[in-house]
Amino acid sequence: MYFNQKGAVNTEQTLKLACERAKELGIDELVIASTTGDTAYKALEVFSGFRITSVTIHCGAKEPFKSVMADNVKKDLEGKGVNVLSASHALSGVEKSIAKKYSGSLPVLLVADTLKLFGQGTKVAVEISVMAADSGALSGNDIVSIGGSVKGADTALILKPAHQSSFFDLKIREVVCKPASC
Repeated sequence: MYFNQKGAVNTEQTLKLACERAKELGIDELVIASTTGDTAYKALEVFSGFRITSVTIHCGAKEPFKSVMADNVKKDLEGKGVNVLSASHALSGVEKSIAKKYSGSLPVLLVADTLKLFGQGTKVAVEISVMAADSGALSGNDIVSIGGSVKGADTALILKPAHQSSFFDLKIREVVCKPASC
């Protein structure tokens, strides 16, 4: 499915399409990007019976030593069975600092920018799957991974996850939905 626009306007449909396809394939693990928790709460309504991992950006991403997701939201989601993790972006992290300081382009940033050719949500969905794998949250089986363009969800992928150390073992099996114009 291709959306005419990107962003949060597609969240509900992205979640429904992804859940339907995951069930068809016998997949029961979801990784979803959710900075503040809003998208994770919406996923809880749709993905009943799934192992849900919500990935948020790292502490200090917006303000030094401050988490972006409120502690009470994190605790509430965890109380509802969601594994909430905060981690450095797998496809930038320290490399972004080095590139900024020394004005260069580095391999991991090239991978990120290449994925963005398919849309920001595609890059995010791949990246959070790596972050979830590295945190120990995944079984290693195929998952549905959902990302978005700035806010909400607009991209869903079926993929075989991998760790950063074996990144090229990651396989995008299917694109369930994404914006047509990135």
